[in-house]
Amino acid sequence: MLRRFISYYKPHKKLFFIDMFFAFLISAFDLIFPMVSRTIVNEIIPAGRMDLLLKWTIIMVILFGFRYISYYIVSYWGHVLGVYIEHDMRRDLFTHLQTLPFSYYDNTKTGHIMSRIVNDLRDITELSHHGPEDLFISSVMLMGSFILLVRIEWRLTLIIFAFIPLIVLFAMRKRLKMEDSFREVRRKIANVNAQLENSISGIRVAKSFTNEDYEIEKFQDGNSQYKEARKESYKAMAEFVAGMGLMTNVLNLIVISAGGYFVYRGYLTIGDLLAYTLYINFFMQPIRRLADFMQQYQDGMTGFERFIEVMNIEPDIKDKEDAIELTHVKGDIEFKNVSFSYTNGENRILSNLNLKIEAGKTVAIVGPSGAGKTTLCHLIPRFYDINEGEILVDGKNIQDITLKSLRKNIGIVQQDVFLFTGTIMDNISYGDPSKSEAEIIEAAKKARIHDFIMTLPNGYDTYIGEKGVKLSGGQKQRISIARLFLKDPPILILDEATSSLDNETEMLIQESLEELAKGRTTLIIAHRLSTIKNADEIVVLTNEGIEERGTHEELLRRGYIYAKLYRSQFRGLVS
Repeated sequence: MLRRFISYYKPHKKLFFIDMFFAFLISAFDLIFPMVSRTIVNEIIPAGRMDLLLKWTIIMVILFGFRYISYYIVSYWGHVLGVYIEHDMRRDLFTHLQTLPFSYYDNTKTGHIMSRIVNDLRDITELSHHGPEDLFISSVMLMGSFILLVRIEWRLTLIIFAFIPLIVLFAMRKRLKMEDSFREVRRKIANVNAQLENSISGIRVAKSFTNEDYEIEKFQDGNSQYKEARKESYKAMAEFVAGMGLMTNVLNLIVISAGGYFVYRGYLTIGDLLAYTLYINFFMQPIRRLADFMQQYQDGMTGFERFIEVMNIEPDIKDKEDAIELTHVKGDIEFKNVSFSYTNGENRILSNLNLKIEAGKTVAIVGPSGAGKTTLCHLIPRFYDINEGEILVDGKNIQDITLKSLRKNIGIVQQDVFLFTGTIMDNISYGDPSKSEAEIIEAAKKARIHDFIMTLPNGYDTYIGEKGVKLSGGQKQRISIARLFLKDPPILILDEATSSLDNETEMLIQESLEELAKGRTTLIIAHRLSTIKNADEIVVLTNEGIEERGTHEELLRRGYIYAKLYRSQFRGLVS
């Protein structure tokens, strides 16, 4: 996993080495200062060389200026490096999410997905920047300090460095506790996000049922769990930081006590002790950096682990290596012995289904809820893969066709229309972003929505709110139809497209759909049987499979399932 994390530095290696170079300069300046101070106290001041004192003062001022520039570069460009890496990871994660099948989204809460994209990668910036930098500076400072301190007084140096294994052992023991606690925090905040997304999306339902208090209670439950997890994580972090602080103070005490003894015995001069004290203070910096790094590492790598969990999910619906492009589509569709279930072969929704639809024909699929009507239509664009059999488009197995070219030639109008936050123009152009404004307007006219749009203050640039909340159901439906007119697919799937609309709106949309269906292979799923009377063929699908098929008149004369459904809707009025 660490190797995978490091791979994200490759595109930005120039910036990485710049950061490391100036981090090295900072370490070098910090190592020089105590030695200069020792020389001034031991040699220059006792000799009364004010000229050398002035000279070294000016040199140190210049070096401090260079250190300031170096620190600025490290602080700014180092963080920019972290931002770039976080950006790349978020880009890769979002791109990967686009490849995952519907089944992943069926089983994963939206809030959890959002948490992995946003929260889990938020601390990557700090880890990406400070991780290598802190380790590098700490290594230089520790090794440099050790070498220089040994030259001053090796016995005192060995005493101090003997404490390093204890510090490392302490850090490693607390690391595991921190790792567990921060991982739990990630899980809890994901739950909070999921609850928040669900509650906000359903705010109108909550208000209509006057269940605001119930929603608050549900949210507070998850929020409290997150609070407790956060408390535990900070407890683990406090134990770590406080312990490191204690060891730092002990080292300072050793320097003062043992160093004073060595001065008394004549092993050190006052200048040596001053330099030693300054070195110890600089020596504490890498220890503090390592302490901070441990916290950042746990926080950042916990998020990276969750990032990798998603990235390691292999899409079960993808192109074959030799997949072909679907071009010049006529629209012939055929199901051959198709079986499908959502649970790997158990509880089959469809079993050994055979159905052939000729190009340009309109076929309606009716039947009781749960019979698999929507499922059948979702199998054509490969939103799910079948368990057995094959589905053919123009005689080609859809599993041998690239997903992009397959779905590009299929248009779907659903009962629950999803519109993106933005303008009417944005949503219609989503059908084909390459089309011109004139073509977008023409698509709106065909969908019978242009006249309404022109009554709005900003016309096509009118903001429709989140998910089109400012529009009625019929208006949203017509915008989705305009989107399909713009896409112009040869195969059309209408999934309960008018079932939730009033009669007047249904008639308008039915006209739009009939125009949209002209010259296209069209599958219609409908509960309102009045909307499918003119279909070329009606297929009755039940839990037992295809029970009957034929035209509206043929099925009525047969007097079986379809006729009963029709009479139940129209109270015995048959036409």
